[in-house]
Amino acid sequence: MRTTLKSRLGRGADASGNETGNESGSGGAPLVQPSPVTIYRQPEPPAPRRGSLALKILGWAAIVLVTCVAGISGGYYLYLHEKVGSVNAKSFEVKKAARSLHVPVAGQPATAIVIGYDHRVSDGKGAPSRSDTIMLIRADPRSNTISLLSFPRDMRVAIHCPGKLSFPAKINAAYAYCGPSGTLATVKALTGLDINYLITVNFRGFMQIVDKLGGVYVDIDRRYLNTHSGPSGYATIDLQPGYQLLSGGNALDFVRFRHTDSDFARVARQQLFVKALKDRVGSSISLSFLAVKMPQVVNAITKNTEVAQGGGRKITPKTVLSYAFFAYGLKPGHVFQSKIEGLEGSSDLTTTQANVDTAVQQFIHPDVQSPNKATAVALGEKPKEKAPPANQTTITVLNGNGVAGSATTAGALLNHRGYPILTPPGAVAANAPAIGATKQFGFFRSKVYFDPSQRGARPAARQVANLFGSADIAPAPPAIKQLSSGAMLVVVVGQTFHSTLAQAPIDQTPQRQPAVVLPGTGGSIDLLRPLQRKVPFRLMAPTVVESSSFVDHERPARLYWINGRGHDKAVRLVFRLGGGNRYWGIEETSWNNAPILGDRNFHRVLNGRHFDLYYSGPHLHMVVLRRGPASYWVVNTLLDELSNETMLAIAKGLRPVNHIKQ
Repeated sequence: MRTTLKSRLGRGADASGNETGNESGSGGAPLVQPSPVTIYRQPEPPAPRRGSLALKILGWAAIVLVTCVAGISGGYYLYLHEKVGSVNAKSFEVKKAARSLHVPVAGQPATAIVIGYDHRVSDGKGAPSRSDTIMLIRADPRSNTISLLSFPRDMRVAIHCPGKLSFPAKINAAYAYCGPSGTLATVKALTGLDINYLITVNFRGFMQIVDKLGGVYVDIDRRYLNTHSGPSGYATIDLQPGYQLLSGGNALDFVRFRHTDSDFARVARQQLFVKALKDRVGSSISLSFLAVKMPQVVNAITKNTEVAQGGGRKITPKTVLSYAFFAYGLKPGHVFQSKIEGLEGSSDLTTTQANVDTAVQQFIHPDVQSPNKATAVALGEKPKEKAPPANQTTITVLNGNGVAGSATTAGALLNHRGYPILTPPGAVAANAPAIGATKQFGFFRSKVYFDPSQRGARPAARQVANLFGSADIAPAPPAIKQLSSGAMLVVVVGQTFHSTLAQAPIDQTPQRQPAVVLPGTGGSIDLLRPLQRKVPFRLMAPTVVESSSFVDHERPARLYWINGRGHDKAVRLVFRLGGGNRYWGIEETSWNNAPILGDRNFHRVLNGRHFDLYYSGPHLHMVVLRRGPASYWVVNTLLDELSNETMLAIAKGLRPVNHIKQ
């Protein structure tokens, strides 16, 4: 057995392409290669049998369905091909800014900057537009995550404009002063990130897109009301608390509101809406949606949105479909929201560059395991098995993609991280064998095989897989074990490996702390009792509440139809934290398949009752108790200020109203 990177890992490939240290083969493949129209050849049908009328009917129904889908798919490809051209950069300002974008690389993370801008009639003709929304979105195929990072519009930074001197101002001044080029340059200088796409959306288009979708279901934390507006006033808004369908106008009012709270809360509302939009689209996919709604949505997007790509290339249907499939296929809980901490001030917000850098690191290296770790801490669960340190995790690296040098490079990078590298025994080449249906050099995703007989091998494999991002883990089959030289892990480098490893994410696991609760219903029991006879399910009241909380005086409880009159009633309780406009709530409804409920992280049975846990990074944003025909949601504040232990304590303390004596 030999360690380090000597022997065959340093040699070149022979003429036949077998591994003798470096590897041979062809280049990698893109992240997603959608085939818009695929033609399948039907096999010859079996001879008909007696009594198979039902099967015949089902068979013809399937043929009709497939024909409809194929027709829609083919038509959509032609339609998409025509419409995608309309979304490419058209204005001089966006084309100019595009020159500073970086070329996206297939299979690698890509970052887009989204600029939402507005121009009001009261601003006067010729006045510059304002950017109320500046957000970075990062799609990482290696970790199968989407990350969001928003910048408060009142955050004071150095404003950059190509060819001009920088100056300090609020970040939204970059757009007014220098257009999208200014915002792009300012964010790049602030974060140090390469940005691949620029997306500009005007707020009129925002409303149209939401309306064409048929609205978006959003959880509204409290009563929002402002009826007085004007050239120097805040925009009007009139929203009731509770989970509900928002029109385009109401959605815009919600994401722009900051009258009685702050830019911190507005950023949280924006990220909450992005998450709700993803839930809405994911729950709406159907033939009728594709046939009727989607063309309307696409038209609204193309009329009000411009997209520029690094390298001067135009956006293609293939690019659009690849990102759409990626987002649609994300696992629950794989959308991460990063926040810039330490912001101080009211109208002018300031923070240190160190706080910005920390947020950027969390943005590009989300801790995918943070919900798992946070749940274990909050519930006092012991980890099933702990990964050994890197210097005790031996690894053999094999070439599974046929790209010369891949295994050598991967081994060197892992060795630099402290992992001892072993080589295959004897003179065997470091090439992965064919496994099942996967041919030699046919591995698309990297694979980390582990030896189940070695303690800690499975969590070690998961840890190493995170460095490769899109790697899968599995027990080592005999053909792999023969090449392992006894290593704990065998890494087979696939086509998604591009000579880099991901940085280890910042560990965001919160420390365990006592739940900050006091016994009592917080005044909610008297509000719920009169409503019990008006709903077809049992209402629940909290028997413990966060220690500083009280029911909101403006709209403490609301009874309403959550999904249109006659379709699922709901009750919303609104609690206000002491010392500010911060609200948490309890939603009770018979609508058990609401879009928001489709993105669950975990399910737990606690004291015989079933709870679903929904995380935002390491923070427990929602705990859902499922009981009979209804569900009961404990929803955290916009900024997730209730600790995980407090959220769980409130949820576990929910009791039927008629069981509580006062």
